[in-house]
Amino acid sequence: MSPPGSAWLRLWMSTMAAAAAMVAGCLGFHGGPLPGAPAGATFVEVDGVHVHYRDVGQGPAVVLVHGYSASIELWRPVQDALAARHRVIAVDLKGFGWTSRPAGDSSPRAQAALVWGVLDQLGVADVAVVGHSWGSSVALAMTLDQPARVRRLALYAAYVFEAQVPSFLRWARLDGLGEALFALYYRERVEDRVGLAYHDRRFVTQARVEHVEAELRRPGAVAAALAAARGQRFRGQEARYGEIAQPVLLLWGDDDLVTPLRYGHQLARTLPDATLEVYAACGHIPMVEAFHPTTRDLGRFLGADVRSAATPGPERELPAPEAGPGPEASD
Repeated sequence: MSPPGSAWLRLWMSTMAAAAAMVAGCLGFHGGPLPGAPAGATFVEVDGVHVHYRDVGQGPAVVLVHGYSASIELWRPVQDALAARHRVIAVDLKGFGWTSRPAGDSSPRAQAALVWGVLDQLGVADVAVVGHSWGSSVALAMTLDQPARVRRLALYAAYVFEAQVPSFLRWARLDGLGEALFALYYRERVEDRVGLAYHDRRFVTQARVEHVEAELRRPGAVAAALAAARGQRFRGQEARYGEIAQPVLLLWGDDDLVTPLRYGHQLARTLPDATLEVYAACGHIPMVEAFHPTTRDLGRFLGADVRSAATPGPERELPAPEAGPGPEASD
C-alpha cells in the first residue's frame, strides 16, 4: 500500500512535467551581446562570454561581485565612494546585468573563473574581493582557486552554505521541474521579493520594482537564472572554508530574512580570520539600507576611510538590488 499522500505527489509531479513540456521553449539562452546596452558601457570577452564591467578610480584593486538576480548597479554608490583611494572594478556575472547569457556552467567556481578572466584582461595581479549574498560564494571560490592573488575579503549577507538554499531552488535542480518552476514563477511576485530584502519598506520603491522587471525581460534571463540556481551546490566548497587565511569582514543586517544572521555567526566561526559587523534595523541589502556605516567599515577594512556625500535611500532612487535567492526564498 502506498504511503499517504504519495498518489497526490505522483499526480503533482506528472502535472509539473507536463507543464515543463509546454513552457520549456520559454527558457532559451542568449549567447551574444544583449540589445539595448547603455552607451559607453564597457565589455570584455572571456571564454565566449560577453562580460560587462565598470572600472573606476586608482590605487589598490578591489573587485565587487553582486548577488543572484542582481547586477553591478547595486554597487554603484559603494564603487564611487571607494574610487577615491582604490581602483574599483564591478563585474556583471554570467547571466545577469548586461553580461551575455550562454548555456553552460554557472556555478560559483565557474563564475569565479569568469571574474579572474576579466581581471587578467585588465592587468590586475592581486585584489581585495567584495561579494554580496550569492556573490559571496563566488568571492570565496575566487579565493580558494587563486589564494595568492586575494589580499582580503569582505562579504555582505553571505549566501554560501548548503543549508541556506531554499526549497524552491532545491526543487528546481530536477530536470523538467526546474524549467517549469522558473518559467511559471521566476518573473512573478517581484514586489514581494524586493520587499523581502529590506527591513524598511520605504526602500521598496516602484523604481526598484520596475528595474527588476526590466532585467527579467532581457533575452535569456530566466534560463540563465535557472542555470545559476542549479549551480548553487555549496557542500563541497563549504568544506574548504577553513583553508581561507585572508582577513575577512562580514557585514550583516540584524533583520535579514533572506540570509539570517545566524549564518553570519556560523561563517565567522568557520573562517579562521573573520570579523562580523552587524547593522541594526537592516535587511539583506546592507550596502543600501545601511550605506554610510557599511561603506565606512568597508573602507577602513580596505585601508581607507571612505566618505561619500551621496546617500542612497528611499528619497534617492537607485537601480534595484538583489531580490533574494528565489521566488520563494526562505531560510
